[in-house]
Amino acid sequence: MTKRILIIEDNVDIARLAMVNLGSKQMHVDHAADGTVGLKMAQMGDYDLVILDLMLPGMDGLDLCRSLRSDRIYTPVLMLTARTSELDRVLGLEVGADDYLTKPFSVPELVARVNAILRRSDQYQTREAEAVDAPLQLGELCVDPGKRRVLLGGTVVELTAREFDLLWHFASHPDRVFTRSQLLDSVWGYGHAGYEHTVNSHINRLRSKIESDPAKPRYVITVWGVGYKFSGREAARLAS
Repeated sequence: MTKRILIIEDNVDIARLAMVNLGSKQMHVDHAADGTVGLKMAQMGDYDLVILDLMLPGMDGLDLCRSLRSDRIYTPVLMLTARTSELDRVLGLEVGADDYLTKPFSVPELVARVNAILRRSDQYQTREAEAVDAPLQLGELCVDPGKRRVLLGGTVVELTAREFDLLWHFASHPDRVFTRSQLLDSVWGYGHAGYEHTVNSHINRLRSKIESDPAKPRYVITVWGVGYKFSGREAARLAS
């Protein structure tokens, strides 16, 4: 099935380059150069992915992504940004972006990121359709892959799509230690060196939502010098 991509980017050269290269991969690509127009297209169109520039006329990328998630439109979002500070990246993830790419970027990397996001989306849609994974009840924490819902003490925890994928991966493999590169490969679908900070940002956001004290996490534990793991011992203690 042909994938439908929406590019919301006011730089005509970047938009044209992305459209040509994604189009050559048998993807149908639409373009909006204005944030307000792009939001309407994203709300009305049945897209598989939105490639979203951070700085836009009409409505910036952060507000646009926030509006989509507020409307419960969970189309994956790849955010493009010329800003390199960690704060800008974290803000994008916080409002619901699934991944980000910093300008300037290479065309092969853009295509690889798009393919990785689409592949992960297809995998989770297939899993939900087959309903092979039962909810995990881990003491106060309940992770339901079928509904893609997380409850903490009976209260719904609002996670982005990527945060949910990361939590489910951890919870499905309690006490197994993952390096950042392994998490990039398994959860994001790519393992490019130099993007470990992507994992760090998502771990921090996830902890802020499921940990009572993110500075002293009970669930997602840092294994110094290696990576992270989900604490099966804590889950078992809470369930007892």
